[in-house]
This record gives sequence, C-alpha cells and structure tokens, in this order.
Amino acid sequence: MRFFSLPRGPGSGYRRCRSGVWRPVFRGFCVKGNQRFMLPRVLLRLCAVLVCGLLLNACRHEEGPPLDQQLYIWQRQWTPAHADALAGSRADFSTVRVLALQAFPQAGWSRARIDAALLKQDGRPLIAVVRLDGQLPSLNQDDILQQVQQLLADWQGQGLTLAGLEIDHDAGSARLPAYAGLLRRLREVLPQQLALSITALPAWLDSRELPGLLAQVDSSVLQVHAVSDPRRGLFDPHQAEQWARRWAGVSDKPFYLALPAYGVALLPGTAQAPVVESEAPIARRGQRRELMADPEQLSQLAKTLRNDPPAHLAGLIWFRLPLKGDVRAWSLDTLRAVARGDVLDSRLGISLQEQDGLFDIRLDNPGNLDRPLPEQLTLAVAQCDGFDGLGGYSAELRDGQLLLTRQQAGRLAAGGTRAVGWARCTKIDQGAAHVRP
Repeated sequence: MRFFSLPRGPGSGYRRCRSGVWRPVFRGFCVKGNQRFMLPRVLLRLCAVLVCGLLLNACRHEEGPPLDQQLYIWQRQWTPAHADALAGSRADFSTVRVLALQAFPQAGWSRARIDAALLKQDGRPLIAVVRLDGQLPSLNQDDILQQVQQLLADWQGQGLTLAGLEIDHDAGSARLPAYAGLLRRLREVLPQQLALSITALPAWLDSRELPGLLAQVDSSVLQVHAVSDPRRGLFDPHQAEQWARRWAGVSDKPFYLALPAYGVALLPGTAQAPVVESEAPIARRGQRRELMADPEQLSQLAKTLRNDPPAHLAGLIWFRLPLKGDVRAWSLDTLRAVARGDVLDSRLGISLQEQDGLFDIRLDNPGNLDRPLPEQLTLAVAQCDGFDGLGGYSAELRDGQLLLTRQQAGRLAAGGTRAVGWARCTKIDQGAAHVRP
C-alpha cells in the first residue's frame, strides 16, 4: 500500500476546474482540498491480471474431457510383435478387446491363438470377443453357450481375469429377436460380475426390435466403419456422427464407437461387388484399389465428440492394434496421436549419407502422421557416374537433377525412414532437394 500527494501545476495531475481554480484530479474528477490518495497498487495489478485472464479464457477454445480409448486386438495368430505393440499402447488405451473365438458357416469354430502370458503381463482390463459370422444359417444356442463357457474356463485356467465378453454378430434386422434370445440365455449362465456387450450395426437403427436387444446387454459397440460403397471410401465421418447421435436416443445404456485405424484393398468380384482384402492376402487377379481410413478425418471426429458428446457415449474403440510391418494399419505413433487429440504433423524430407563419394538417399518422416509415398523426389547433383532407385522408386538423371519417381504405392510411417536410392556423384546439394506429393 502506498501513499502520495499529487504534484501541483498544469500537466502534472492538476487541471482548471469550473471554479477557475487549479485542483488535483483523481480518475478524471476535480478533488477539493489538498487530499492525499491511497492507491492499492497490488489490488490494481491483481485486477489487471484477472481481466487479462478473463479475456484470454474467452478467446481460448475449450475442449471437452477426453473420451475413454480402447483397442481391438484382431489377429488370429499372435506373434512376438505383439509384445512391443502392447507395451507401446499401454499408456494411451485403457482396455483391450481381444478376438478369442469365431464361428464360420462351413469351417465351424476356430479359436485365436493368443499369448496368455503377454495379456496377463499387460494388466489392462481384458474383454474377450466372440465373433458369430453373419452368414450362419441359424444360431445354435446350446452350441454357442457351450463354446463360450469352455472358452472362459480355458482363459481362466491360463491365469486371465476377464472384465467382459463381447459378442460380434452381423445379424440382419429380421433376426434380431432370435439374437436377443441368445443374449438372454447367455446372460443367465455368465458370472454376474462379467459385463456383456455386443457389436452393433447402424442398420439396426430402423428396427423396432433394437431396444429389446439392447435390454439384454450392459453396453454396446456401434461399428461405424465398413466398405458399403467403394465410391464413399472406408469411412464417412459425418455419417458416423449422425449414427452415433441417433444411437444415443435408442437406449440409456452406455455405448462405444468402433472406429477404423486400418485399410483394405478392393479386388474385382462378381456382380459388381468387390472382394475385400484385409490382413490376409487373397490369391486373386486384378487391380487392387487401396482404401485407408484418414487419420485427420478421424481426429476431427474425435474432437467433435469430445466437445459435444452424444448422450451415453462412453468412449472410442480403435480397430485395430497395429503390429510392426502391418501395411494395412496406421502406425502406432499415428494411432496414439489421434487418440490423444494431438496436432497431426508430417514433414517429409530427404537425408543423405555420404561415404567416399557414394550417397545413400533416404526419405524421412519425423512427424506423427503416416503419409503416402511422394510421387517424385528431386536432387541437384554434379558429375554422377552411377545411380539407382530403391524401395519402389526408379532413378533418372536429367539436366543436372536426379529424379526419383515412385513406381508403386506405399506409405511412410510416422517416425519412419526409407531408402529410396543411391548415387555416386562429386556433389549432391541437399538444400536444393524437393519432395513432390
């Protein structure tokens, strides 16, 4: 707290008031008498800070709380690569949903060969997924219950504690009553503490049987990705949001959205329906058309859902956990960045490693966003007596420039690097290198 007297004289805190007398001025008003003023500077400064804070808060775009993030593990055969993938995903994904058992129309039942020791070591809540193919002629309830109970007993015998069971069945809307009957019986035989959920389809939204189906489970997972129309790609974020908001009005039980973090290839089929190639290659002739979910689209959708979540939306589940070398899945770096809501960034660049006039040429992606391989790389060179392209690129020397041209499609993972060529030259000007998308 500071006390002071205003100085006398024109221009120094005094002015001529109506009376014609020079008087001291405080906050624009004439003050009678030789008053002393007490200015609480600390309070004034505090007020200034509060005002600035309010202004900044008004300008800042507030995001909603983070949504729960979970992962599907969908490989039928586990490999050593699962160890690194699980460890790398643990910090950003709360729960893993593991493909455990499948029923096919012709082949019958098939179990996934999991690594129980890895899952036990991972320690996150574990949900087993049982897939019942949508082409099954009918649901043999007794057989299904027996298979599920045996699965749960076997996993428990391997030291695994389940948090839940998810049934994945692409039933047509006309078969939802039968499906609800299966879930009702399944609920009766499952342990009370084991949560029961289902994978659900947007096509069911128009069925009057849907509320009765959802009444049998603790939660649902709305799958909003599929190749329904190749012209629309693998995923439509606007349609996905509309489905989610409609789903919120059907039931007051929590639900999740299953979102894509993968790609597929479309092969020529019959009756104008393409054959979809996913993790496993299909021996079929014809041109492959690659479809990949766009991380930037998914990131924007996740942001929208965080800021304005539909009622009862409990979280997002990403399909699927990527393994090293999985060419049809996002890299784990990109998946984590999207799940966290990080700003996505890719900075493709060219790096050179030279030894005795031999240059190794590499394409680098130090960002957190996977990127398609660029169409062409251009480098200014001098006196080259040998060169070649690598990694899907061809090389050509033209007018003092080395051109590396992409010959096959591909992607460079976030944080990745790729050898794209070599050249034996007296000089390569890295500062004059260009990447053309």
